[in-house]
Amino acid sequence: MMEEKIVNNEKELFGFASFDKYESEHIAAPKYSYWKSVWRTFFRNKFTVAVAILMLVLVLFALIQPSFSGYDPLVAPNVNKEEMRFVKPCAEHIFGTDNVGNEVFDVVWAGAKNSIIISFVCTFINMIIGIAVGAIWGFSKKMDKWMIEVYNVVSNIPFLLLAMILSYVMGAGMGTLIFVMCVTDWIFVAYFIRTQVMIIRDREYNLASKCLGTNTWTMIKNNILPYLISVIMTYAARMIPSLISYEVFLSYMGLGLGVTKASLGRMISIYTSYMNGYPHLFWIPVTVLALLSVSLYIVGQRLADAADPRTHM
Repeated sequence: MMEEKIVNNEKELFGFASFDKYESEHIAAPKYSYWKSVWRTFFRNKFTVAVAILMLVLVLFALIQPSFSGYDPLVAPNVNKEEMRFVKPCAEHIFGTDNVGNEVFDVVWAGAKNSIIISFVCTFINMIIGIAVGAIWGFSKKMDKWMIEVYNVVSNIPFLLLAMILSYVMGAGMGTLIFVMCVTDWIFVAYFIRTQVMIIRDREYNLASKCLGTNTWTMIKNNILPYLISVIMTYAARMIPSLISYEVFLSYMGLGLGVTKASLGRMISIYTSYMNGYPHLFWIPVTVLALLSVSLYIVGQRLADAADPRTHM
């Protein structure tokens, strides 16, 4: 019996190993998911999470609150104007009232809503056109010759002068403002993407794909643009708050949305004259604008950093 146990133990311990030709292809590293790694890296920083929550609250509140407030810049408030003018912030009037008796709280969020909508729409249009044109521009040497000339001409046209001309010709309004901020901005995106594409288009794997007969658009879509995700997100992160600033500045100069739509820029322009007696009228929209712009920029930058695979450790 003892001999049989020893023999059985020897068979268990010293059995022949089986051979599997696919075992050598097994990767011991844990399974990698790009987008899971992006979100894990993004949410790792507590400060980033706090700023993201602030940004989300501001954006959602700006988009939702005006639907319930019923504020209309063309309709005067149905109240006793003398009693309701220049009421300071209190429990009943959170941000106080302005020179015509409007709730500053309602005016601020209506203006913020328009600024957010315009900046996001313009960023989307500029990035879509700019990425498509820039990717082909950076890959095509024939296209590069004449696109450089177009870029040189457009980049030397003062933006404010062009905005003034288009606003006077087309009239103030949201559609005009979106057109003004997209008519030239896309070419700067295209030039940026063109430079990034030129850096990686002649790498070995792209030359190999070209030799194997891969068409240009497939190479751009599969071999080049995926490597530029973090770069594109960084550019978009800078563009959104800068477009909000453009909208506010143009509205401040009287070239933006006009009197038909609420605007932070027009508010700041009107309330500047009441700085001495009622400084809160000026500082409240400026503070909301600053919080919105800074939070959007920080979240965009941190998301762009998280999109870089080199940070996925």
